[in-house]
Parts: sequence; structure tokens; C-alpha cells
Amino acid sequence: MLTTPQAGTKQPVTASRGSASEDRAAVRDELTAALAARRELGEELEPQLIDGFVERIERRLEQRAAQPPAPSRDRGNELALAIVSMLFAIPMLAIAGGTAGLLGVVAVCAALVLVNASFRR
Repeated sequence: MLTTPQAGTKQPVTASRGSASEDRAAVRDELTAALAARRELGEELEPQLIDGFVERIERRLEQRAAQPPAPSRDRGNELALAIVSMLFAIPMLAIAGGTAGLLGVVAVCAALVLVNASFRR
């Protein structure tokens, strides 16, 4: 026999910063349970089942809105790396250009791009 919470009862909802697919799966599971309960209990209790489902979704949305946003990345280290890269690039480009020509300049530029791109990830 399928057991579902009755409408109006408070079920604890754990809000997390999970992925959108996890949230969709949880909502899908709750909706599936509500539909199964509707089939089992009949049409006369359908409004209470719908109200209970909507309340759980609204509670989850309120909890998500109350949570602080995810912390943003610290851009200070990226700025420092960019400045240091520019400081090293000037003499490296001069040396590479003087000894290896255009191919040396391209190699130094590619190396700087790779270092900065790998740091950002």
C-alpha cells in the first residue's frame, strides 16, 4: 500500500544548492507520489493533494530565495597573475624576438596564454 503525507501536514524540505537536474528529479518524484496518491485515494481528495504539493514547492522556493548566493570567485589572484604575466612578457618577448624572431615571439605569447588560461580553471 502506498503511503503519502496528507494535505496540510508539514513535511521537512531540505533545500540545497544542488544542480537543476537534481531539483527537477525531486519535483518529479514528489509529483509522481502525489499522482499515485490521487489514484489510490480517489478524486474527492484531489484538491488537498494538489494543495499539499503546491505548498511543498512554495516552501522549497522560499528556502532557496532565503539562502545566500553562492560565493563568487576571488578575482584578486587573477589580476595579480595578469600583472605578473605582463611584467614577464616584456623582457621575454624582447629576448625571444632578438634570438628566435617571429617564431620566438609567437611561442612566448602562446606560453603566456596557456599559463593564464590554466590558472583560471
